[in-house]
Amino acid sequence: PATPAAGAPKAPPSFPVRPVIPTAPAATSATVTEEGGVKVIHLKPPIIVRDFATTLGMKPFRLISELMEAGIFASVNQSIDEAVAAKVAEKHGFLLEIKHRGEVVVPQVSKKEKEAIKAKQEADDESKNLSPRPPVVCILGHVDHGKTSLLDAIRKANVAGGENGGITQHIGAYQIEHAGRKITFLDTPGHAAFNKMRARGAAVTDVAILVVAADDGFMPQSDEALKHAQSAAVTTMVAVNKMDVKGANIERVKQQMQERGIAPEDWGGETVTVPVSALKGTGLTDLLDMILLQADVLELKANPKAEASGIVIESQVEVGRGPLATLLVQRGTLKVGDSIVCGAHWCKVRAMFDDKGESIKEALPSAPVRVIGWSGAPDSGAIFKAVKNPRVAEDLAEEEQMRIKKEATSVAAEPKNVSLDQLFANIAAVQSKVLKLIIKTDVFGSTEAVRHVLEGIKTTKVTLEIVSTEVGLVTKNDVLMAGTGGAVVVGFNTKLEPGVTPLAKHHGVRIETYGIIYELADKVKEMMADLLDPDLKEVKLGAAEVRATFPLAKGFVAGCLVTEGKITRNANARLRRKKDIVTEGKIDTLKRFKDDANEVRAGLECGIKLGDFNGYEIGDVIEVFEIQKVRASL
Repeated sequence: PATPAAGAPKAPPSFPVRPVIPTAPAATSATVTEEGGVKVIHLKPPIIVRDFATTLGMKPFRLISELMEAGIFASVNQSIDEAVAAKVAEKHGFLLEIKHRGEVVVPQVSKKEKEAIKAKQEADDESKNLSPRPPVVCILGHVDHGKTSLLDAIRKANVAGGENGGITQHIGAYQIEHAGRKITFLDTPGHAAFNKMRARGAAVTDVAILVVAADDGFMPQSDEALKHAQSAAVTTMVAVNKMDVKGANIERVKQQMQERGIAPEDWGGETVTVPVSALKGTGLTDLLDMILLQADVLELKANPKAEASGIVIESQVEVGRGPLATLLVQRGTLKVGDSIVCGAHWCKVRAMFDDKGESIKEALPSAPVRVIGWSGAPDSGAIFKAVKNPRVAEDLAEEEQMRIKKEATSVAAEPKNVSLDQLFANIAAVQSKVLKLIIKTDVFGSTEAVRHVLEGIKTTKVTLEIVSTEVGLVTKNDVLMAGTGGAVVVGFNTKLEPGVTPLAKHHGVRIETYGIIYELADKVKEMMADLLDPDLKEVKLGAAEVRATFPLAKGFVAGCLVTEGKITRNANARLRRKKDIVTEGKIDTLKRFKDDANEVRAGLECGIKLGDFNGYEIGDVIEVFEIQKVRASL
């Protein structure tokens, strides 16, 4: 055997070694290589959430949030399926190579997919280009709990007073500065009809502030807003508003928070809870401080040097400006002159304005900005991205338009098996009453909300047909379309183009405009009911008790005391004997003493003769009623 060299350390003594229990590989066991311009992660199963997140260069809670969005629930110490991990890796610009005890399973990726991943990586956020960005905050809450007033107090501008019915009609995006740092706010509607818009607001934010009134506590809309924030894995804070009003009880609110699994910090939980008064302006500094603290914990960063991309907060059509959209930049820097595409619409950015209406040249990550230059109003919640030039943007938008058209055509052309019951139902639907509507709104989000409310009207008696829904003013074309198709034009938060009113009058077109969504819904229900034949309703006018009978030349007359209401000549009447109806007819004769009378009121005596009936008995009751036509029920 070889002899150790002089001065070499002695080998450690040999001891029995305890078998090592296999554990999840540490983050260091995963390696990342670059093959043909594509980054590949090499690792061995099991794939633990914490380690996998570290390999991807992200915080574990962010990975957990992404998994939750995909319907997968796992803690930091749990493993995830290999197929799921491969999809997550691809989303972040990596390929996943998993080693199984001596064999290597490499996902089969086409050349096109590799090129797409490589292109994504080239535009991806390298750590050296990442810089802190402002937090995006979503304010959620019940319609009456002061949500808009709180944002108004923060912005120090009186906007809340101008809202119809106290309801914010569409999402606004604003940016304020506090302690030398910026915070972006999204103002989401609190009314139940706007739940889609509110959910969309929660999906694009970093921090959600749930506003709960100190006197009312949690309401159904509060619970719904909390559910949206939790499903989007958004850090949630609670602002207990109206601390200045009589009956304010913050301890009760905290108890309700405990019951909902979001215990406040001073109760041993993790939910930041701040008492405020939007009216008095108290507690706002504490609230903003806590928002910035949460932003520090989340380590919010973005790459301002990447190509601009983000989400459409709202869109609308303005006279003189055409289609415009409020965008939230999430990555990169959007500049005047950029070309962007969003679904079936594209834009050459002609001008940009901040939330104060001031013209700006560029917008950094987390900045809300209004953009002019669109080919059409893009959908709220849609993703936009900057592209090389206007031609590329237009081509991509046209491709999407063709795809949508092709999809709609294929669905319409697809043969369907119809049962006999369904056939009869279809025939009944054709024969039923139909109310046709042309809907015009101020912004795209309002269009969604109006549709949602109208779809909630459930009836089989009248078919509600929405001919079209568009953003913008009510135009002459809308009137002509309504006149041709027999539709009603319904405007929500929008106005009429000059000349529309006389044209509508000439063509007999009905135009209804509203600023409050539940008033619109009630009116549509009335219009639907008016298409039906009216219901007939019996209304009791009075009653008289038979006290005596008197002979006439032909038959008998009943001597009566009017006990309630009034008795009217020629009115419909029935004679009751105990519980039985003996006869029905009209009051042919009505006398007061010997004189004819048209009406006799309660407390007075009269003589009554019902048609040819002569069988009156003392104690009988004569009831007088009329049949009224009332609006049919849906």
